Amino acid sequence: MNRRQLLVICGISLLALLAGVLTSQWISKTGLASEPSIKAFFANPWQTPDGKPANTAEWQGKVLIVNFWASWCPPCVEEMPTLDLLSQEYLQQNVLFVGIGIDSPSNIREFLKSTPVSYPIVIGGLEGSNLSKQMGNTQGALPYTVIINSKGKTIYTKLGKISEEELRKALKDTL
Repeated sequence: MNRRQLLVICGISLLALLAGVLTSQWISKTGLASEPSIKAFFANPWQTPDGKPANTAEWQGKVLIVNFWASWCPPCVEEMPTLDLLSQEYLQQNVLFVGIGIDSPSNIREFLKSTPVSYPIVIGGLEGSNLSKQMGNTQGALPYTVIINSKGKTIYTKLGKISEEELRKALKDTL
């Protein structure tokens, strides 16, 4: 192989590498390739506490505040009124709050009788706990909040009780 052929091959290789890097960045920025955990979140056959299927198709294209919680978790219970208040405030801005109860359906139903919320609550169970780990909750502790942008990309996570200020700041950066 002569020097000219080697230079041509190196030039083509460099162009291919550059094209691959730029394409990857473009796909990431446009949100065309959502994370596997987000795909799993939308594909999960979620059920409401009364046993009805949740329509996750209605959730797509919105900014989602996904909150993993349990009725036996004091910080989870403490943050729910704030989440409920903000869910109503941001409803007209294409933001949807979704609570995933890591608890039994009967415990969740009983809890919601005394602490009703206006946003959708679904039963997570063991699958919900596994999903929270896939979404970055390496400790598996509660509460755990994930913000997913309208393109299906995780843009914020918080382990532990989230404050109103933290949530407002994260949403301001998203909207």
